[in-house]
Parts: sequence; C-alpha cells; structure tokens
Amino acid sequence: MVEKEVEVINKLGLHARPCSLIVQTASKFRSKFEIVRDGQKINGKSILGLMMLAAEQGAKLKLIADGVDEEYLINDIEKLFINKFNEE
Repeated sequence: MVEKEVEVINKLGLHARPCSLIVQTASKFRSKFEIVRDGQKINGKSILGLMMLAAEQGAKLKLIADGVDEEYLINDIEKLFINKFNEE
C-alpha cells in the first residue's frame, strides 16, 4: 500500500473536469484507489465519490493505492495535482 498527501492548488478546486481526469487516470490501473478528506474515504475511481468531497483550493487529500501498480497510479495522480489539471 502506498499513501501520499496532496493539496488542491488549482483555483476552482475539484470540479467536474478534474474529477473526470482523476477517474480516467486511476481507471487505467489495476490497483485499488481511495482518497481521504477529513476522515471521509471515497473510491478514487468514482466520479460521484470525488464530487462529494467538495475539495476546494487549499484542501489536503490523502491518496491511497493498493495493488500491483500502486506506485505508478499514485505518481500519475500526483502529477495531475501538481500540473493543476492543466487548467492554468
């Protein structure tokens, strides 16, 4: 299992487009993927779950991946956050 904390740094937070990018990216991998915010854990491959987090700019999230390709999954998701989901 791999865990990594990330911060939402894009201005609009996790709205529909970033959530869709996260789900598309995570779905390429076989590992289980979850995201935790303030004790709420959701399936990171579920767009509805991601939208329910209502993560605004500055929100801290914990990414958790468990499986055969967990490191690759976490690295690719982290890159989305670092690149501000290519919005800015």
